[in-house]
Amino acid sequence: MAEIDTQKDVYLFLHGKMDLREKATNALTAKGFPAEKITMASPNKVGNVGDYMAMLWRPPTPDQIKIQQITKVEEVEPEGMIGLWKGVSQEDIDSIPLG
Repeated sequence: MAEIDTQKDVYLFLHGKMDLREKATNALTAKGFPAEKITMASPNKVGNVGDYMAMLWRPPTPDQIKIQQITKVEEVEPEGMIGLWKGVSQEDIDSIPLG
């Protein structure tokens, strides 16, 4: 597994499970990410190569957070709820229990 740089930005995807935001944030801070580096993912702003995506996994009843590193960002026309993230490539690097 790749070494995680906890000083990089993390974009959190809750897949509509807003009630799990605090639990997910707590799990990420316990992993070493500073709270100020954790941003709610938005369809109109993506991260940079090297940043991380953290998503609740496996919908519809997530029990872990999948951590992925952004490997490529391409310009795309936004599409639905995915928005600009449609142009982001990522690689799975870790997963942590949701708690």
